[in-house]
Amino acid sequence: MKKYRVKIIGMTCTGCEEHVAVALENIGAKEIEVDFRREEAVFELPNDVEVEIAKKAISDTEYQPGETEEVQQQETVQLGDKGDYDYDYIIIGSGGASFSSAIEAAKYGANVAIIERGTVGGTCVNIGCVPSKTLLRAGEINHIAKNNPFVGLHTSAGNVDLTPLIKQKNDLVTDLRNSKYVDLIDDYGFKLIKGEAKFVDEKTVEVNGIQLSAKRFLIATGASPAVPKIPGIEEVDYLTSTSLLELKQVPKRLTVIGSGYIGMELGQLFHHLGSEVTLMQRSPRLLKEYDPEVSEAITQALTEQGINLVTGATFDRVEQDGEIKKVYVTVNGRTKVVESDQLLVATGRKPNTTTLNLEVAGVEVGSRGEIMIDEYSQTTNSSIYAAGDVTLGPQFVYVAAYQGGIAAGNAIGGLNKKLNLEVVPGVTFTAPAIATVGLTEQQAKEKGYEVKTSVLPLDAVPRALVNRETTGVFKLVADAKTMKIIGAHVVAENAGEVIYAATLAVKFGLTVEDLRETMAPYLTMAEGLKLAALTFDKDVSKLSCCAG
Repeated sequence: MKKYRVKIIGMTCTGCEEHVAVALENIGAKEIEVDFRREEAVFELPNDVEVEIAKKAISDTEYQPGETEEVQQQETVQLGDKGDYDYDYIIIGSGGASFSSAIEAAKYGANVAIIERGTVGGTCVNIGCVPSKTLLRAGEINHIAKNNPFVGLHTSAGNVDLTPLIKQKNDLVTDLRNSKYVDLIDDYGFKLIKGEAKFVDEKTVEVNGIQLSAKRFLIATGASPAVPKIPGIEEVDYLTSTSLLELKQVPKRLTVIGSGYIGMELGQLFHHLGSEVTLMQRSPRLLKEYDPEVSEAITQALTEQGINLVTGATFDRVEQDGEIKKVYVTVNGRTKVVESDQLLVATGRKPNTTTLNLEVAGVEVGSRGEIMIDEYSQTTNSSIYAAGDVTLGPQFVYVAAYQGGIAAGNAIGGLNKKLNLEVVPGVTFTAPAIATVGLTEQQAKEKGYEVKTSVLPLDAVPRALVNRETTGVFKLVADAKTMKIIGAHVVAENAGEVIYAATLAVKFGLTVEDLRETMAPYLTMAEGLKLAALTFDKDVSKLSCCAG
């Protein structure tokens, strides 16, 4: 059998996929995968069947076949007989990508070893998502107690003692680390090797002075906080996203260098706990990669809450005077000094690759140390794959887990499956939250779409009015020709819950009319999606509840 990928023009729905699949089946094709969103069909043909026959079959269904590619089949690993190898699959790192990949490899019967130099579980459960979000929830509760928006309801909140919060956070982290990672090692029969791995050749790593070989490798070592080159920064006791979550006292003043999702989430956390917070960044506007309406809404929200924003800053130097940290910046040609008790550096993350000795393994890295992978998650060494933050793809644990599963299927099962990261939802857990999926308006235009958009202010959403939290926005981006939803962007309470429905709309090619015709539960934030769909050609302020 030979495997082919054919581009197909004209498919618009799953029914189109079925028509093409049936036509290919009728000529003897096997392992058929048709995707109208990616405009392609992937299938296998017997060696004596020319691909031109397949293209004619597609044409007969009134769709237009285009560029054709013969796909190089991945070699299936022969399992069971180790031969000259210690393991079928060695995974370096033990986070979300690693365990997802290990579990997938186990389905094929692979003999799997996981190498970890630190704590099992990776970033998300240990020092990222889980600890930060549990503290964010505590901060929200404290903020609500001090700033209840409902007239006549009086609550109070005193100074926050972080010690019990940190203990609760650590207990939760331990429980989840054990149940979702450590306990699975025995359940699946993985071999855990504690120590630092470095390659000694293309198929061998050394750990604790012992050399171990494998038929296939996965590198999933994650990333760590990056520190910018600001004069004086190395002489200052600054915090990172890891060390900040271990503070036992709430600082009176906190300065944050960097206003990405990490800086905003953690800055707002400590603002809610009682700190005077200043967020600082080089870019002239927050979230410059997002739609302007999203940037404007979150800027307004943070300003209304009393968080100090310094944008368009040039960082001249940083120094420490006793316990006070001083950041010298130039903004609009004027120099100012921002003083605080604690300084958080949140300017992105760098891949953990420096100690792996990748050059001897023939693994190429990019300018920031990220591992370069192809669409199959394979590195420049055909026996070595990589997944997760170490590749500098979308920095989400669910993306890492997805990549890890694909890598194992290709590396161990010979599936030859491509990564598909076209529809990745992202959430920033500020208050209000920020959630996006698909293309921004600018990205859509750059891709050649004729674009139509709707922008719905949050004060048009009944749930927001009930909550008395109306700073925010819903924005939908549609292909003007087909009116398919190609992007959705939300700033609102529970935006992270809302965005999943929008993700399905983008992934499965739903139209504006599909959203309009779907009943949305009243007094939910998700109703904003339907109202935004109505906003394409109606004034929702002139409609009664649930009308339209």
